[in-house]
Amino acid sequence: MSYVNPGSEYRRDQRYLTTRITRDGRDGWPVESGRYRLVVSRACPWAHRAVIVRRLLGLEDALSMGICGPVHDERSWTFDLDPDGRDPVLGIERLQQAYLARDPDYPLGITVPAVVDVPTGQVVTNDFAQITVDLSLEWVRFHRPGAPELYPEHLREQIDEVNTDVFRDVNNGVYRAGFAGTQEAYERAYTRLFTRLDALSERLSRQRYLVGDTLTEADVRLFTTLARFDAVYHGHFKCNRSKLSELPVLFAYFRDLFQTPGFGDTVDLVHVKEHYYRVHRDINPTGVVPLGPDTSTWWAPHHREELGGRPFGEGTPPGPLPATEVVPEDHRP
Repeated sequence: MSYVNPGSEYRRDQRYLTTRITRDGRDGWPVESGRYRLVVSRACPWAHRAVIVRRLLGLEDALSMGICGPVHDERSWTFDLDPDGRDPVLGIERLQQAYLARDPDYPLGITVPAVVDVPTGQVVTNDFAQITVDLSLEWVRFHRPGAPELYPEHLREQIDEVNTDVFRDVNNGVYRAGFAGTQEAYERAYTRLFTRLDALSERLSRQRYLVGDTLTEADVRLFTTLARFDAVYHGHFKCNRSKLSELPVLFAYFRDLFQTPGFGDTVDLVHVKEHYYRVHRDINPTGVVPLGPDTSTWWAPHHREELGGRPFGEGTPPGPLPATEVVPEDHRP
């Protein structure tokens, strides 16, 4: 499976199933408790966003979650972690089956996260950016008491602006560096990445969170890239000017989030490394998975509370994870 296009710049295919699950059901898919299943892989940073938001909002009872294994082939993500290799709710072996149930001639990528309609077995949407926003705005009736406002109306313009920059230069920027097909394309992506990380460090030296004084959608989106930076992007994707652990402000910000319920307890670093180093054989042909990094410092005091702000505002932290969703102890940082 090839991800590098020799001689050119990496371009992410951003064509998705954009039908939405909404309170009024205007696209034909109304919000209903128990009707849909969120399918993710713990390895994928785009899916990891949905895992975090679902947990912060307390949607576990309303929206079940299926977890694919960390390694996929050209056809699909698979449910190889489940007994008999089948998702226990959807009854399928490959996520591809849910896409083909929606469209037998589905021509695009089989991606996670995907929200599947359980009665029909069809994927409703894989539009990862819209999924988390809709969990905040459309699923309010099923939010837990004390759930945070991750996309408050008065901050949306600022959140969108930050998210645009972070997606272009950081979330997708690491891929543009790692999958660059020319030296010039790599250097452009590398420069934009670290220029943006330096700007984020400056911003976060003055405030605890990216927008406002509580956690928002913007923090979730940056966190999932930072959580993979030293383990994957620094070496595997050649983003090696600095490790995250060598950027004092960003590393303290990351530790603050990591130590917040809903963030660090959703990180499966074993799955992360298994995915990148075993699937991307065009840039790691041996498939050897590194043992590092040392993550003991992720638990060090961060002192970010000195900047003020409260992670959940007037709300409360999420409760314990459901037993079926706890990251295995030997997979945790």
